[in-house]
Amino acid sequence: MCTRLFHRTLILVLILAASLLIIPAASLQDTAAVEELVPEVVSVRPHEPSAFTQGLILYDGLLYESTGRYGQSSLRQVDPETGEVLLYLPIPEQFFAEGLALADGGLYQITWREQTAFRFNLSAFTEHAPLEVRTFPYVGEGWGLCYDDEFLWMSDGSDILTLRDPETFDSVETRQVTLEGVPLGQQTSTGEPIITPAPAAPGATPEAVIYSGQRLDRLNELECVGDSIYANVWQTDTILRIDKATGAVTAEIDATGLLPEEDRPGADVLNGIVYLPETDTFLLTGKLWPKMFEVQFVPAESKVTG
Repeated sequence: MCTRLFHRTLILVLILAASLLIIPAASLQDTAAVEELVPEVVSVRPHEPSAFTQGLILYDGLLYESTGRYGQSSLRQVDPETGEVLLYLPIPEQFFAEGLALADGGLYQITWREQTAFRFNLSAFTEHAPLEVRTFPYVGEGWGLCYDDEFLWMSDGSDILTLRDPETFDSVETRQVTLEGVPLGQQTSTGEPIITPAPAAPGATPEAVIYSGQRLDRLNELECVGDSIYANVWQTDTILRIDKATGAVTAEIDATGLLPEEDRPGADVLNGIVYLPETDTFLLTGKLWPKMFEVQFVPAESKVTG
């Protein structure tokens, strides 16, 4: 009797001890070391300097570009080597166009504050077929968009990504993006927390105070690549690589200085990233940039020492 009781107790102790050693894979991923990468330029290509770039995709050797601003928004087919605009579709002036994705034969273009997504038939651009347009309503702002062969991933300027059904554009689920286990909205690029003070007066809106570094929660243009999503961070030269399954940031890419100083006058922020599978490189540009850069992402220290 005592021997049996001892054995049962021992088994329970061993099971308990083993369970304490089992850590969910998501937790391990979320706290894994974040790579620090930089873009290494492979080639430089022309880009239309009047294009307020909001989204870029590649299909059958051609770029499709969404450009923004009220009265200037458009959807373009672009030669990636020369930057020449081959086809141009103006968007009604009441819409501020944003991110762009290709899914199931349709070009999906979202809008900033108009809570409207457009779906244009790709064949109108590739086969000169009659243009077909569908619209989808959604709640909130639209910033970036990409497609992973299952869902459309959409950013809204926060640290939340929304997965949407391409057929209905309905929200399926959301993904909180975190850096070393902490939501992006609670920290800056220096790792310091964003501190929100109490309102100064009843009814006043609190504002985030940043003591150093840049906010990383304003996820903008997106590019889906395998198990990752690459996201431009608005008003910064930072691109984040995000694990789709967990929302954890796995790499910070510092593109500071990518656009030379002589090209800076009149140019706006970095925004526009597209993956080139044939060369395993990326094409980067920005709003009102006169150039596009084919790059590969390499460890920061290798570029410094190499």
